[in-house]
Amino acid sequence: MFAAIMVIVVGSLLAFFASSLKERIGENERLEKQQNILYAMGVNENEDEGSVNFVSTDKVAGEFSKYIKEQLVIEGENITSDPNAYLIDLKAEETRAKNGKTRRLPVFVGEKDGKKNYIIPMRGKGLWDAIWGFVALDETMVVQGVYFDHKGETPGLGANIKQRYFMDDFIGESILDNDRYAGIAVAKGNNDPTNEDKDDNEVDALAGATITGDGLSAMIKESVNLYKPYLETIRVKN
Repeated sequence: MFAAIMVIVVGSLLAFFASSLKERIGENERLEKQQNILYAMGVNENEDEGSVNFVSTDKVAGEFSKYIKEQLVIEGENITSDPNAYLIDLKAEETRAKNGKTRRLPVFVGEKDGKKNYIIPMRGKGLWDAIWGFVALDETMVVQGVYFDHKGETPGLGANIKQRYFMDDFIGESILDNDRYAGIAVAKGNNDPTNEDKDDNEVDALAGATITGDGLSAMIKESVNLYKPYLETIRVKN
């Protein structure tokens, strides 16, 4: 009887706290998405070469409005403007697609230092669970910045996809191989550890994180293919 009472009491308390904190949790999630999108286009509070510092929560809404000029939703052949496109759940959209419905694809048009950025969200599978991120592209399909995160990758190995030294390697890489949308591979044995070659569609892999790296490579390639029709409309060909 004591155990049953404790289960009821604890369950009731958890339900109460979950309900009372729901609005705050939702707000934190919205701010985090804005921070991640801004980070991908290079709007952050990094102070040194190794830090990953987002725009602070008290400033992020204002900075998001300042730098993100337009939010779009691609649905089949239709493209519409939506000020809440950043709230679209990519996992839910994957389920819609599997059920035969049209997937909604958000894209964010930003502007920094007079240069346009096109930021697309990504979602994939790492070693243990989901990985996700954002990639910012210019009109020539060159990466201006990225942000990656994960749910449960191994600390010190696959979890390092969100480390500054890894994410910075993507800057300057192209998602194009000639005219083919190739994405960017996380390549073991890349033979370019300092990532000086920006024409190979590759960055150096993380030590001991082969499966996570493969998952990230697949995530970028699949996302690029999803957005290819839109990217072709904005692409400036050299």
